[in-house]
Amino acid sequence: MSQQYSIRELSQEFEVTPRTLRFYEEKGLLQPIREGQSRIYSAADRARLVLILRGKTLGLSLDQSADLISMYDPASHNKRQLETLIEQIQKRRDQLELQKQELEQMIIDLDEWEKRSRAAMRSR
Repeated sequence: MSQQYSIRELSQEFEVTPRTLRFYEEKGLLQPIREGQSRIYSAADRARLVLILRGKTLGLSLDQSADLISMYDPASHNKRQLETLIEQIQKRRDQLELQKQELEQMIIDLDEWEKRSRAAMRSR
């Protein structure tokens, strides 16, 4: 028998709210079975949740994570999925490097304006 999880178990394990899990379900990323009012998540749902949260940590959008999850293909050893993930990581790294450069320049500008302002105060 395959492993099954309640919404409470998954939300506690991954420190997300039940509302977050329901949101992912609404987006079609998780597909629990219903037993009355209860949701029963499979091991595959748990694995998808791991990928969603990993994507979030990497700065990927939910749509990007969904695209990656949809590429799951063990027959190809997930080659396409991994290639796409690498591309997304490279793009994200490039974005962060650009933001880093912009922040470093902003700090330089702030330092310069602070020096000018202090010099102006001293000269008065």
